[in-house]
Amino acid sequence: MKILKKLLFVLLFLYFCGFSNAPLHIRNEMVAWSHQLPKEMIIGEDITYVVKYSLIKLGEVRLQVLEKKEKNGRVYYRTRALIDSYSDIPFVDLHQIYESNFNTELYSDYFKHTEKEKSYVKFTEYFFDYTKSTVRVKKGKYNPFQIWADSTTRVKTRYQDGLSLFYFARMNTGTRKTVDVPCFVTDKFVNTKINFHGTIENISIDAVNYEIPCASLDGHTDFVSIFGLTGNFEGWFTNDKNAVPAIARMKVIIGNVTLELKSWKKNNWNPPGI
Repeated sequence: MKILKKLLFVLLFLYFCGFSNAPLHIRNEMVAWSHQLPKEMIIGEDITYVVKYSLIKLGEVRLQVLEKKEKNGRVYYRTRALIDSYSDIPFVDLHQIYESNFNTELYSDYFKHTEKEKSYVKFTEYFFDYTKSTVRVKKGKYNPFQIWADSTTRVKTRYQDGLSLFYFARMNTGTRKTVDVPCFVTDKFVNTKINFHGTIENISIDAVNYEIPCASLDGHTDFVSIFGLTGNFEGWFTNDKNAVPAIARMKVIIGNVTLELKSWKKNNWNPPGI
């Protein structure tokens, strides 16, 4: 169960960075060229995914677009992701929150990760200041509050964090291009190559009784992640202005893990049908 706990611990980061294998329930004969649809960040969006390992449901990942704000003349979106294990999973009690503020150009301005431990909550924060070409990294804990590390590093360009990268990919689905995206994750400067395809495929999920047309992308990161992940990834997003990820299947050292869209609250939105 320790392996399952560690696996659940990293699922959110891996998903946002795009680590996945072939999706479930794809109707392969449905392949067509897609036209790029305009994408929108919908304030109040609240979508939930169930995390499965084989027949075991480990927990849920919940993604939220909280608000659109302006600070010092810059407009940014405030987003949050929550990852929680189910209470009936033995020896696993995992609760984490990821937060990202990214600007209208879809690059990260701020990132925060908090994790509940037995007697305290630990945190990591990234503060990007592109006018000074720096990123400040703070680490510590709450209850009681204590700073463990506080350092500043020079940056060469604009970066994505693990959560903003997810929204960057969403807002660019449906295009036909390849991009190399600079990222700052786990305190390291890395690159993510993303190939956006103009094709759509129809997939099925348990939450709806019809097939969903999805735009596809794939790519590669320039680092090897934990559990022996190779860095290759694929993803499928609803082929509409919302570009909601419908399903992902990730290959890790102990087998395959899937994240599947379970529920959503989005201005009367439902996954599009064919």
